Amino acid sequence: MKKITNILILISILAFAGCEDFLEQNPQGQLTQEAFPTTPADAQLATNAVYSTLRSWNYHSGGFPILDIMSDDAHKGSNPADQLNIIGPYENFTHTTTQDGLDRWWSALYQGIKYANVVIERVPAINMNTTLRNRYLAEARFLRALYYFDLVRAWGDVPIITSTTPALQVPRSSKEDVYALILEDLLFAVENLPEKSQYAASDLGRASKGAAKALFAKVYLFRQDFPNAEIYAMEVVNSLEYDLEPVFVDANGKEGEHGVESVFEIGAMETEGAVGNQYANTQGVRGTPNRGWGFNRPSLDLRYIFDPLDPRLKGTIIDLGDVIDGILILGDGSTPDETFDDDGNLIEVECYNRKVWIPGTSTNTQFGHNRRLIRFSDVLLMAAEALNENNKPNQALLLLNRVRERAREGNDQILPDITTTNKDELRDLIIEERRMELALEGHRFWDLVRTGKAPQVLGPRGFVQGKHELLPIPQNEIDISQGTLTQNPNW
Repeated sequence: MKKITNILILISILAFAGCEDFLEQNPQGQLTQEAFPTTPADAQLATNAVYSTLRSWNYHSGGFPILDIMSDDAHKGSNPADQLNIIGPYENFTHTTTQDGLDRWWSALYQGIKYANVVIERVPAINMNTTLRNRYLAEARFLRALYYFDLVRAWGDVPIITSTTPALQVPRSSKEDVYALILEDLLFAVENLPEKSQYAASDLGRASKGAAKALFAKVYLFRQDFPNAEIYAMEVVNSLEYDLEPVFVDANGKEGEHGVESVFEIGAMETEGAVGNQYANTQGVRGTPNRGWGFNRPSLDLRYIFDPLDPRLKGTIIDLGDVIDGILILGDGSTPDETFDDDGNLIEVECYNRKVWIPGTSTNTQFGHNRRLIRFSDVLLMAAEALNENNKPNQALLLLNRVRERAREGNDQILPDITTTNKDELRDLIIEERRMELALEGHRFWDLVRTGKAPQVLGPRGFVQGKHELLPIPQNEIDISQGTLTQNPNW
């Protein structure tokens, strides 16, 4: 909590497509709360700073993709010994209250909230265009909602900080109060953000009305409020602002950056530093070519759910011997090509996450991957799930099959349309489709928790019901709070 008491704001640069001169400006340094922001230009800089958290390595679950590693989609990855004691415990649910990464993720999210609070608290007093001012406020409130949504899903009851001068010791608020703040922020965002198509090219990447509605739907889905989830997801679908990329790999790839399928993504440039994003480098191919560290290795369980001819299989998993953009994938010499258990059963193969691939031969270029936080296919499947729960299976099937149609990429011999209208069967098929469509994008663990499937699916890996739905509050935060913060149940 000590990191959210002294308000010093580092003005970072928001990565927007088509605006590299803006990206390459030097940071403005640290400015005190009393002197900043006071002008319309300051308001823009302060708003841009709220986005900078998204490119922080720590924002991505503390640097490592632990949410995928805790699901049935992935293993730790890299070579066997690398970070084994650091992130290996997440794979078998032996992580503890002092586990690496938890404190970094917690701090990064509150850093983003701090930046958002500067805008929300101080920009209203600036004499400037009212519409633009409200847009900046809406962007900050969308991002604050996004950060709090991660916090409440990961830790449940968490401190609510809405001031730039919070108390030194802030207790945990109930998750109901946290969700109330999230919904309040998102409502303001929906009312004051433009549609994606209304932004200039230099502003692509900013939060839009569609992004706010999609996040609204995701929040309501997590809360099992299916009527409201349907309303907001269908408003995004019916807005005609978005569509599916014809080729699946483009949905996460270079060719689809800020494209028709992107509802909200993190812009980044192909370089280390403030305008780059290390998320993809952490998971990039290890060895030859050297694209990164190789964490988050796709599991055999994930591989086997795909039809062998489903383009999403090769759009999700890189295998040794693959050739991508003319580059032969040879992998890491210190990593076994195949790993067997004591009974001789194959349990893991060396492979990598295709969704973070970006053309290039160096680790630097890998920093230019734009992580998609919300894709239109995600919205379609959220809408389908809500419609099914609201006893509208025929409408749900239209959206579910729209995702499958794109996945076929013209091959009518695979992925036939789903036809069942049985509510329970369709529910399971939609969740399975989410797994195939959104694998390794950080969704699977949350989907298993919110649908109550986690104990059954993840129990063999060590998941304990009543404990592992939430992460432990970082012990160092409890220590800093001098006991004001309390630990989650069974930790």
